[in-house]
Amino acid sequence: MLDWSEPSAPPRQAPPAFDIPPVAQADQTGLGAIDRRGGRVSVDDKRMINCRADVNQLLPLKYKWAWEKYLAGCNNHWMPTEVSMQADIALWKSRDGLTEDERRAIKRNLGFFAASESLVANNIVLAIYRHLTNPECRQYLLRQSFEEAVHTHTFQYIVESLGLDEGELFNMYREVPSITDKAAWAIRHTQHLDDADFKTGTPEADQAFLRDLVAFYVIFEGMWFYTGFAQILSLGRRNKMVGIAEQYQYILRDESIHLNFGIDVINQIKIENPDLWTRAFQEEVRGMVREAAELEAAYGRDTMPRGFLGLNASLCETYMHFIANRRCAQLGLARVFDETENPFPWMSEAMDLKKEKNFFETRVIEYQNGGALSWE
Repeated sequence: MLDWSEPSAPPRQAPPAFDIPPVAQADQTGLGAIDRRGGRVSVDDKRMINCRADVNQLLPLKYKWAWEKYLAGCNNHWMPTEVSMQADIALWKSRDGLTEDERRAIKRNLGFFAASESLVANNIVLAIYRHLTNPECRQYLLRQSFEEAVHTHTFQYIVESLGLDEGELFNMYREVPSITDKAAWAIRHTQHLDDADFKTGTPEADQAFLRDLVAFYVIFEGMWFYTGFAQILSLGRRNKMVGIAEQYQYILRDESIHLNFGIDVINQIKIENPDLWTRAFQEEVRGMVREAAELEAAYGRDTMPRGFLGLNASLCETYMHFIANRRCAQLGLARVFDETENPFPWMSEAMDLKKEKNFFETRVIEYQNGGALSWE
């Protein structure tokens, strides 16, 4: 669950980079020629970027928090088809079940998330995995990549269940300006990383990689998903679209771990490479957070021009200011907005499914195990 408490004191800084004995950089892909004379991996040689140790050797672990998040992700496993959509289908088809404003918010919501999960997955596979040169972190990225696929599957399942126009929903990120603006912003901050010739190892390139991590973990997953979560979970609290709300609750639980993993990665890179976290770069990151909050406020106004019971664009903008300040605190930065109270305290409860129900008691189908599968 996402921690809403005050951030703890920044971790102790590592010795300056010039005190670390120089060690030749290792192959970052893990697919290079095998060094037959290579010694065994030392924990001290493991690094987040610009690896100095064999990236194929998981043990000994250096960043146990990364392994713990991998295990947490595995323990959180779920599939969308385990959630019944019957009540949602009946409500959606009912003439008076939902207001036009509620229908608009749901469709815009699905349209944003349907493409966003794919954008995040593409960035993980094509950029982050290549340049994050620690095997335990890569192990978590493999788990996260699967979870992004499950989330995309979720929106396909919802669209199919409700009989929605597939082309309309999945193409909204190119047709609805408030959605396009967010996708374009994220791609603009990261698109050069998919260049085959891009590699870390210089201050400019390492900062570019840090910028990518901020854009996708802190902003895309850590800010832009939260208006959508609040919208759908607010409906669920009123016993509307309960199947979608349950699936969003599981996604929110996954995203909480994604966010905290990304924050830990960024902060660890800062510790190991303090020269990257310059005053100018810190101000750039704060500017990114502020701009992202403004884009999200515009999205809220588009999805809820009049609002509905318990929720409106103004409250969502206040919530985004609260989230933005929280993200800055987690990165050790000064807040970008005036101190703001959380207008949706129930959101923190929604992140902990144990307080709501036993997940495994809500399953509507059982998994097939290996012995039950037909291999013919």
